[in-house]
Amino acid sequence: MFTEIPRGQLASLVAELAGAWSAAGEGRRFEARGGTRRRAAGAGGRYRLVFVDRLVATLIHLRHDLPHAVLAVLFDVDRSTVTRGTGELRYLPAQRGFAVPDRPGLRLRTLEDVFAYAQAEGVELRLDATEVQVRRPVAGRGGRWPFVSGKKKQNTMKATVIADHRGRTLWFDTMRPGRDHPGQAVTPPRKPRPGALPGRVEQWERDRHWHSSDRITVEHALADHKRWKQLMRWTHRRDRLPDAYRAIAGLVSDRTNTA
Repeated sequence: MFTEIPRGQLASLVAELAGAWSAAGEGRRFEARGGTRRRAAGAGGRYRLVFVDRLVATLIHLRHDLPHAVLAVLFDVDRSTVTRGTGELRYLPAQRGFAVPDRPGLRLRTLEDVFAYAQAEGVELRLDATEVQVRRPVAGRGGRWPFVSGKKKQNTMKATVIADHRGRTLWFDTMRPGRDHPGQAVTPPRKPRPGALPGRVEQWERDRHWHSSDRITVEHALADHKRWKQLMRWTHRRDRLPDAYRAIAGLVSDRTNTA
């Protein structure tokens, strides 16, 4: 399947989100008409793109970043139907939280949940950040420089991810502009200059190995996220990236936390 999500996981996702989508739609209609419905249940227009198709289109868009025009051809509808359908649904996967290892049905929805779970289960948390390339801000608009990454020399936004010792995603924090933040991260030890004393080189090797071993599991989690094409390079509005990343991280946690 285009989504590359197992059928069982997709069926569970449909069952989980269908009620929330229906309630949200009824809320929008209630506001639009200024009160309760005036027609009998079942009356009125029909969706050209039903809920399951909207969800699948949204997942394909997240996984492969296909344009809405291509998705419209796949589902045999107008492009505007896809744009409206995915726009109404894309925030729902972002609100699901993160799967708890070996605890089906439970999800971590706040940072307090993550810390409480780690303390109760004796889990050592691993935290790291990753950058997603984004569009350059409009010329002449203030605040362009914070997006220029000192590491990548590109316009990026930075996400903070928490994983456990097995590389399973437990949390994603809100994104911020990708400029480096000195003193806010533990970076690999600097390589000694040529001609350094043997003892200094040996100490550097030990420190580097310790840092790499401690970091590798969360690096695996970040690699799982970057397999979704939208996180390789974000080409849409920057204010929509946090929800997209949160949705993808939650979907990745569904798979890795049951592996």
